[in-house]
Amino acid sequence: MDTAVGTGYHAALASPVRRRLLAVLEAGGSPLTAAELGAEVSLHVTTVRFHLEHLEQAGLVVRDAGRDRSRGRPKVRYRSSRSDPEAARQDLVGVLAEAVTNLGQSVSEQALLAGHRWASRLDTPAGDIVTAITATFTRLGFAPELAGDEIRLRSCPFRDAAREHPAVVCQVHLGLAQGLAEQKGSKHPVRVGLRPFVEPELCLITLTRDDDL
Repeated sequence: MDTAVGTGYHAALASPVRRRLLAVLEAGGSPLTAAELGAEVSLHVTTVRFHLEHLEQAGLVVRDAGRDRSRGRPKVRYRSSRSDPEAARQDLVGVLAEAVTNLGQSVSEQALLAGHRWASRLDTPAGDIVTAITATFTRLGFAPELAGDEIRLRSCPFRDAAREHPAVVCQVHLGLAQGLAEQKGSKHPVRVGLRPFVEPELCLITLTRDDDL
């Protein structure tokens, strides 16, 4: 580690006030303004800004790049840079999807098979096909909603990577749903499909019985 960087890092954390500010940012998850942080720790906003400058110089906090919807001068918000597992997970998924895409050999088919293998490793919930798919996708964070012969997915935890590499990520999700359906079996087989991004934040799992075709 560079000596100057190491010194600045430890010096920033040597202050109890700065440790409290970091703890608030890490606990809340959402970026906060200096005024909001001041209210949380009962300090004047000027004092908070002073400590935030030291934390920023040490690389422990960063200014949030999100846009402020209110009128007037944009508010500066801060977030901790020490731990962002969600961003790291999204980055990793994106990198892996890109690597698979660049292989260029039956990417969609391989991704579909990967989804089937994923389903085989999961404990299948009790109930019918719809219940199994809905329960599993709920557990994975997709916020599914049953609507007739469709299951609406409104909260894909891999949305950013899916938009860039649908032939990989969306096909894995389709394979997962199909694998769950196959595990359940049925006297009336169900064809499972996936319609990604029918709206900016909505994908649909479609369920069609063979006798409906």
